[in-house]
Amino acid sequence: MSSVKASKRTRPGGALKRSYTLLAPIYDLVAGPAFRRARKASLAPLHRLAGQDVFLNGIGTGLDLQHLPRGHRYTALDLTDAMLRRGVRRGKDLDLNWVQGDSLDLPFRDDTFDCAVLHLIVAVVPRPVQALSEAARVVKTGGTLLLFDKFLGAGSTAPLRRLLSPVLSRIATRTDVVFETLMHAQPRLRVISNEPALARGWFRRIVLEKI
Repeated sequence: MSSVKASKRTRPGGALKRSYTLLAPIYDLVAGPAFRRARKASLAPLHRLAGQDVFLNGIGTGLDLQHLPRGHRYTALDLTDAMLRRGVRRGKDLDLNWVQGDSLDLPFRDDTFDCAVLHLIVAVVPRPVQALSEAARVVKTGGTLLLFDKFLGAGSTAPLRRLLSPVLSRIATRTDVVFETLMHAQPRLRVISNEPALARGWFRRIVLEKI
């Protein structure tokens, strides 16, 4: 489908929404070639399944769509209309619905999807724990969550990244998110795999299961 459905629960989004509206015209240049291989590797598990309801959380301009297999039913969500307008140009051969909504307050019922894809979204939003909790809520028991994002290692001081995070988070992304800290608040999620992807392991590919 080429139309975007706006959720009634969509909120203004503040600084994040304004930033990504401005970034939309150049986002593909920044986040396209640099992350292509990591995106493809993260999405590989979907090629081993069939007939799944898959949630694409924070789809942006749709850079993941070229790596997705047919045969699944996809729902793509993003906060920013400017990003979604570019995304709908892609994925026309997929069974795909577009929704404008907030990753911190998803407009879906509990246990809606078999799988959720969270690429470069958990460390972008102002409340990563809430974003992961919301994604887990809408995934069925036994379902999977595929994450690709930047996470500080447990116990890592990373002083520069922590120092810059308050500024960068107002523009594009946080740089101080620790994956293990997120998981402390997720008793129904267990780690299936956690592998380095880019930048000496700062960017990671993670597979979670809802139990």
